[in-house]
Amino acid sequence: MWVTGANGFIGRHLVRVLADTGHTVHGIGHGAFEDADRERIGLREWLNGEIDAANLNALAGRSGSPSTIFHLAGGSSVGLSIAQPYEDFSRTVSSTARLLEWLRGSAPDCRLIVASSAAVYGAEYQGPISEDSEPVPMSPYGQHKLMMEQLCRSYALTFGLRSTVARLFSVYGPHLRKQLLWDMCSRLQRGERTLVLGGTGAEVRDWIDVRDVALLFAKIAEVPQRESYQVVNGGSGLGTTVADIAGMLVKNWGGDIAVRYSGSIRPGDPFSLLADDTKLRRLPFDRQIPLERGLAEYVLWFKEQAR
Repeated sequence: MWVTGANGFIGRHLVRVLADTGHTVHGIGHGAFEDADRERIGLREWLNGEIDAANLNALAGRSGSPSTIFHLAGGSSVGLSIAQPYEDFSRTVSSTARLLEWLRGSAPDCRLIVASSAAVYGAEYQGPISEDSEPVPMSPYGQHKLMMEQLCRSYALTFGLRSTVARLFSVYGPHLRKQLLWDMCSRLQRGERTLVLGGTGAEVRDWIDVRDVALLFAKIAEVPQRESYQVVNGGSGLGTTVADIAGMLVKNWGGDIAVRYSGSIRPGDPFSLLADDTKLRRLPFDRQIPLERGLAEYVLWFKEQAR
């Protein structure tokens, strides 16, 4: 099995899960891996470079042709996609196009499992969003994820390449060094006792621990794929407001902490993103880590690494 973006937040957790279940895992993407670090997470081979034909051929020469590729490489931030839209396009859309074209010519029987985002749904929905809902992305990040999905669908319908897209909602967990939880913990670590956050606090998100996401990807790979192209939501099916998330986090941090909201909305941020998890449960797949436990463990991890 191959993992693109194996050096990333989700990638490292996924490699460990796959290795623990007996799979030989190879990776490609950006960033240097120390041998001890690579061995610790269970990664057999690592190729540091672009996802292009030359590097994919080189990895196949070292590890053999893949039976399954988990495609996690790509843009990972709404904010960065707004600041650098072409860079986000290259990371998400161009890399996927190159991967699909290589698969078409070199490994047409390989199954592709792709990490997309709930950002493709946009801001038009309230309540649970099913996979059949029309995507209306409102940021370059969401638009590029949708373009990536459309490429996968095109190669499935035209060339028979099998692909499954997992639209991930708010992924969090140990080793996440960005976004709301990291920002709040970093400010608390610096001694702030009044946190002013953007938005109103009433925004709704669907949070899923990265360790459950890794298990989900492994489960998708286990289940035979009946259609050449399919989409599944990667969420909990439970909506939680930003205010509730902040409240749980500061409770786990401890001390007298006040949280307030500026009311300003960041461009590209929908008010509500909540997964309809019906298809997920039919896999079947059940989350292992409740939000309360996951947040407590995130705070514990942050404090340990801060030392």
